[in-house]
Amino acid sequence: MNILEQYTLGDMLLSYVADPQGRVGMQLIPAERAGDVLEKEWAAEPLVQLHAHGDQLPNGYGNGHTLATTPATDRMKPEARCTEGDAIITRLTDGAGRTVYHKVRWHEGTRALRVSTVFENTGSTPVVLDLLSSLNLGSITPFTEGDASGALRVHRARSAWSAEGRLQTDTVEHLHLERSWTGHALRVEKFGQLGSMPVRGWFPFAAVEDTHAGVCWAMQLACPSSWQMELRRRDDGLCMMASLSDEDYGHWCKTILPGERFETPEAYLTVCSGGVDAASQRLLSLHRENWVGREKELPVLFNEYCTTWGDPCHANMVHIADTLKGKGIDYLVMDAGWYARDGIGWSDAGGDWIPNETTLFPEGIKATADYIKAAGMKPGIWFEAETCAGASDTFHREELLLKRGGRVIDTANRRFLDLRKEEVHAHLEERVISLLNRAGFRYVKIDYNCCIGMGCDDPDSLGEGLRQNMQGALRFFRRMREAVPGLAIENCSSGGHRLEPSLMAVSDMASFSDAHECPEIPIIAANLHRLILPGQSQIWAVLRASDSLRRLNYSLVNTFLGVLCLSGDVDGLSPAHWAKVEEGIAFFKAVRHIIRDGESAFHGKVSEAWRKPEGWQAVCRSLGCETLSVIHTFGGEHPGQVRLPVKGKRILRVMCSEDNAVHLEDGELVVELKAPFEAVAVLTGE
Repeated sequence: MNILEQYTLGDMLLSYVADPQGRVGMQLIPAERAGDVLEKEWAAEPLVQLHAHGDQLPNGYGNGHTLATTPATDRMKPEARCTEGDAIITRLTDGAGRTVYHKVRWHEGTRALRVSTVFENTGSTPVVLDLLSSLNLGSITPFTEGDASGALRVHRARSAWSAEGRLQTDTVEHLHLERSWTGHALRVEKFGQLGSMPVRGWFPFAAVEDTHAGVCWAMQLACPSSWQMELRRRDDGLCMMASLSDEDYGHWCKTILPGERFETPEAYLTVCSGGVDAASQRLLSLHRENWVGREKELPVLFNEYCTTWGDPCHANMVHIADTLKGKGIDYLVMDAGWYARDGIGWSDAGGDWIPNETTLFPEGIKATADYIKAAGMKPGIWFEAETCAGASDTFHREELLLKRGGRVIDTANRRFLDLRKEEVHAHLEERVISLLNRAGFRYVKIDYNCCIGMGCDDPDSLGEGLRQNMQGALRFFRRMREAVPGLAIENCSSGGHRLEPSLMAVSDMASFSDAHECPEIPIIAANLHRLILPGQSQIWAVLRASDSLRRLNYSLVNTFLGVLCLSGDVDGLSPAHWAKVEEGIAFFKAVRHIIRDGESAFHGKVSEAWRKPEGWQAVCRSLGCETLSVIHTFGGEHPGQVRLPVKGKRILRVMCSEDNAVHLEDGELVVELKAPFEAVAVLTGE
């Protein structure tokens, strides 16, 4: 392949390449490895994959697996390339009314690229798109000969309720992505998610590692609706693609009228010398750039859900506030149930968002918020604002609700607001935003506990209806921040079903999981260090009067993998319990700058079983000359001591429950492990 242009982007080298057939693609490598690139016979993977109604479908046994690799894509030829600000823009056209702008954005200080595509209809007739890639990268791998047999590993992140972020690693051969003997057959591994919970089954993340060369490519997609990723191969080169779900997979197509444009969600892309752990930390440099709270000190929170279990009445909130006063808590958050009616619980009553000021808050909910403020904390409140439950009036206001096939989408006690409608945003302004301002709440937890599914009625397609609705959800998040001064927003979806970049960008933090009292909390929290910023990952330590000090220490140290949120018993804790809680809060405050701004390295050996975990793990998060090391043991066997590479020459702080011996030796932290399900946190520095 011929190199057309090259750009050095930090420590990455981006090359635009062309093959003899005129296809133009891009190659991304670590700049330091430019001298190691091999000459190989492979086709350029086009910058953009697209398909529209009426176009020919893929051959090579690909039809039904993918809408990529068709003549419509091959007809898109580059006309010009230019730079505008931090963007490299390539214009492509087929000469028959289809124009595409391929954008690569990068600026100093980030270690990943933002890649997106704009389609413009420059013809005289409508075009019905049913595939438009955000990112399409080929030439993997240019460092190992031939088809790199045995060298390539594919890393993905699985997710399920209370089991978010499991790293799954497969060989290319195991995924059946070996090239065919003729190079005719198209190999495709396609995965994604359908609906309004974008992290359900999989995270929108994938990485390919050349283990022989020690190079890893990684991508993420910022998409709150249905999405897909493809790994494809026809010759020696493997391709990675990220996009909105196409029509085959996600019921998405969209009509682009003459003169109209459509832009894809952004994909994030990086490459580095190293493995998936290093590559994932690089992608998070873009999350940090997006994060509205990147300059704020990480708070300490208390959420009362595991205290009252859905009964946050005035009397309960006053008692909790009195108990927590002076203990260093920044936010006291009132969770579900403040709107419940007599005989109708929190799960059935949501949707109207009218406080029960008859029995739960006889002095008005503002009086409760004011009491929390007087106790030295900022008040927070929970909503499931985009849905309504069966006992609400909103449940029956069908003009406000999403439909499919003309019928309201109903998941047996949840219906969904149509966030494409102005009257719905007016409803949310009145019931949510007005209440936040009127009562003085400065923290809002937006939960989301069911999924729309493949889509909703729309003139174009069910998938396009879903896409527009979820753009409406992003609009609502932005409106809350605009309308409520100083508001902090928590993104929750039965825990972690919405931990994707676009929703994280409009949130201060997110609920990492619903695994509130489970032994696998630190395993989930550690895995999420590859996918979201720990400074946005709110982790609960649920306090129980029955806890041993080892168990309480375990729960508190878990939170050092993210943002500390307490819940649980405020009555019955012994003085020793409270001393441990106060130690945990003080430790968190001493290391929260590292949690917010550091980078993570992973150590240990954990069993495949998370519910009954065995083994041990450590996450070492470093910033400058300091390292926060968070070590956990589980069941089964574990070593008597572990050695961890860390920064710093002194041990500055230790938190443990078993009087574990800890020392530094030759640049390594040596930690004694003494018991199952124990936790040790160590801060080292100068």
